[in-house]
Amino acid sequence: MTREPPTRPAAPYQGRWAALALLLTAVFMDMVDNQIVNIALPTIQRDLDAQPSALQWTATGYTLAFALTLITGGRLGDRFGHRTLFVLGTAGFGVASLAAGIAPGVAVLLAARVAQGVFAGLMVPQVLSFIHTEFSAAEQGRAMGFYGMTFPIGGLAGPLLGGLLTQADLFGWHWRTIFFINVPIALAAAVGAALVMPAPRRPGRGGADLPGVLVLAAALLAVLYPLVQGRELGWPTWVFLLMAAAIPLLVILVAQQRARQRRGREPLIRPGLFHSRAMSVGILVMLIFYCGMGAFFVLTLHLQNGLHYSPLKTALTMLPATVGIVAGNGIGMPMAPNLGRRLPMIGLTLLLAGTASMIAVVTRYGTDLTPWQMALPVLLYGAGLGLGASSLMLITLTGADAADAGAASGVVNTVVQLGMAAGPATVGTAFFSRLAADGDFAGATQISLLIGLALFAVALLACFLLPHPAPSAPPVTRTDIPTAGNDRR
Repeated sequence: MTREPPTRPAAPYQGRWAALALLLTAVFMDMVDNQIVNIALPTIQRDLDAQPSALQWTATGYTLAFALTLITGGRLGDRFGHRTLFVLGTAGFGVASLAAGIAPGVAVLLAARVAQGVFAGLMVPQVLSFIHTEFSAAEQGRAMGFYGMTFPIGGLAGPLLGGLLTQADLFGWHWRTIFFINVPIALAAAVGAALVMPAPRRPGRGGADLPGVLVLAAALLAVLYPLVQGRELGWPTWVFLLMAAAIPLLVILVAQQRARQRRGREPLIRPGLFHSRAMSVGILVMLIFYCGMGAFFVLTLHLQNGLHYSPLKTALTMLPATVGIVAGNGIGMPMAPNLGRRLPMIGLTLLLAGTASMIAVVTRYGTDLTPWQMALPVLLYGAGLGLGASSLMLITLTGADAADAGAASGVVNTVVQLGMAAGPATVGTAFFSRLAADGDFAGATQISLLIGLALFAVALLACFLLPHPAPSAPPVTRTDIPTAGNDRR
C-alpha cells in the first residue's frame, strides 16, 4: 500500500492554542473523574446498599474500558478526523456521567462507568494527535508542557473536589454531584471543539478493522485484568496463565495486521509504526518509567496506614510533587526540541535523587517522619516526573507521521495505562508481602522504593537507545488544502 509522505501545512493552524485549551479541559475532566470516585465510594456504598466487590468495579470497570479503547479511538481519529472523535467522545462522556449521576442502583452505575471509560478512550487520544499534527516542532515542547501539567492538577483536584462535593450535599444530591459536575464541562468542551478544532486534512480510507479490534482488546484484557485484580485475589495460578495468553494473541494480531496491509486495507496498527527507533524504544522506556511510579503509590499507604496521616495531611505532604511537576514541565518542555533525549535523562536523574532521598528520610526518621522532612524528596520526585513523562511522550510520537498520529497516541496512552497498572501491582505485592512478614511499614516502604529506584535506573540506561533529535527541516507546502488564512474548517 502506497502511503502519502508526511507533510505539514505552510503555516500553522491559527486556532491551535484555543483548541488545545478545550482539549486540555476534557483531559482535566477525565483526570478529576478518575480520582473523584475513590473518595465517594463509602458514601455510594451506603446509599446504594452495594457489596464492596461490586462497588470496586465502578473504579476497575472504568480503568479497563478506558485502556481497551485507547488504540481503537486513536485509529478512528486518524480515519474520521480527530475533531469528530473528540466531540463524540466528550459528548458521550457527558451523557454517561449523567447516567451515573441518576443511577438507581449499582448495576446502572457500573454500566455508566464502563461507558465513561469507553468514551474517554475515544476522547483522550485525540489530544496527543492534535499536538503532533497541528504544532510545529518548535512549539510541541510548550504544548506538551501544558498537557503534562494537566495531569497533576487534575489528580490533585479530584480528591479535594470529591470530598468537598460529597460533604456539601448540594441540592440533596449527595455523591451524585461528582458525576453531574462533568455534564456542563463536557457540553462546553464538545461544542467548543466542534467550533474551534480544524476539519480533517484528508478523508479516511478503508473499512473498520473489527477483527483487529477484537484481538487487540482480548490481548490487552488478558494483561490488564490480572494486573488490576491480581494482588487482591492473591495471585492465583490462572492469573499468570491469563497473562501468558496475551503472547499468542499479540502474535495473531501482528499476523492479522500484516495480512490486512498486504491486501491494501488500512490496519488498526500499521506494523511499520514500530520500525522507528523513537517509537519502539520510546514505548519501552515509558513502560519502565511508569512501572517505577508504583513506589509513589506505596508511599501514600505508608503515610496513611503506617503513620496514620489523615487524607488531607497526606495530600498536603504530596503537594510539593505537584509543584515540581508543574515547574518541571514549564521550565523543561520549551527546551525539548533542542535537548532531545537529554531531557528525560535529566528527569530520570531527578527521580533517582528524589527516590533515594525518600529512602533516606523514611529510614532515618521512622515513625517520627513529618511532611516537612518529605518536602524536598517529594519536590525532586515531582520535578523528575514533570521533565520525564511529557518529554518521553514527545520523543516517542516523533516516530509516527501525521497519518498515524491517532494510532501512535493510542499506543502511547495504552502503554501509560499498562505501566500505571503494573507498577502498583508488582511494587504493591512486594510491599504487602514484607508487611505481612513482620508488620514493619517503614521496612516495606524501603523495599518498594528500592524497586522503584532500580526501575528508574533501568529506564535511564535505556534512554541511551533513544535517537538524537533530527535537525529541523523547512516546512513543506501542502497542495491538498487551501493556505489562505489556513482555515480548514
